[in-house]
Amino acid sequence: MPSLQLFSRQGCHLCEVLLEQLLPLVRGTFDVEVHDIDLRQEWRDAYGTRIPVVEYDGRTICQYRLDRDAVIKLVEQVRSAGTE
Repeated sequence: MPSLQLFSRQGCHLCEVLLEQLLPLVRGTFDVEVHDIDLRQEWRDAYGTRIPVVEYDGRTICQYRLDRDAVIKLVEQVRSAGTE
């Protein structure tokens, strides 16, 4: 199953809300890997206060808040690619 990357940090309320909203949308299509940016300097440098960030295959899908339309579009693309 493909994975979405969620870059966040502990205690980030926006991160918790985004994850809670994201999981039901991607269940069965994506795994979600949560990365605490404070665990790696390169993540801190890259994301700083620009969290939460959801990425797929190296591209940003949404940041700060869930972009429901972008996530649904991605899910549909991945599902249709799997049926070809």
